[in-house]
Amino acid sequence: MWILTFVIKMMKIGILGGTFNPVHFGHLILAEQVRGQLGLDKVIFVPTFMPPHKSNSDVIPARYRFEMLGLAIGNNKAFSVSDIEIRRRGKSYTVDTLRQIKERYPHAKLFFICGSDLVSEIPSWKNVDEIYALAAFVLARRPGYGRRLSGRPFIKINVAQVDISSSLIRKLRREGRSIRYLTPNSVVKYIERHGLYQ
Repeated sequence: MWILTFVIKMMKIGILGGTFNPVHFGHLILAEQVRGQLGLDKVIFVPTFMPPHKSNSDVIPARYRFEMLGLAIGNNKAFSVSDIEIRRRGKSYTVDTLRQIKERYPHAKLFFICGSDLVSEIPSWKNVDEIYALAAFVLARRPGYGRRLSGRPFIKINVAQVDISSSLIRKLRREGRSIRYLTPNSVVKYIERHGLYQ
């Protein structure tokens, strides 16, 4: 008698949270290289509604940041954007987001992606032990960072380093200078059309 064994592949999902104020090529390169190196099935971008560790004075409304992300990832089938933190409103905590994603994908393995310069902040995050239980931490190596923290193992990934930041884009916009080639052209046009960051 033959016994058929079905092996169900566990889905691997990356979560890349952030303010994305605005999204730029550095975010996209990070997500794609982590996806490729870890064999992720998908990467979910999660823009914050109100970031708990940042001043909100320079953060534009969430709907603009959400729509720009949609434009930026439009042709990548492995990328998606979630508005769960925007719909939840209030301050955006990683643990709450991971709980919701785990409820939606109960059998998936979650990978929380962040730059390794955030290592020193992680112990101060809300319910950090639960975060470690819900997802593996993936740290994009940056000079001087990426060591183990308090005995916690992190998955360390080498990614191409590009010297682009959201703050640079905002600064150039305030100065009336070009932001072309720092973010996808669809995002450049969106920013110009809505008069953002002026």
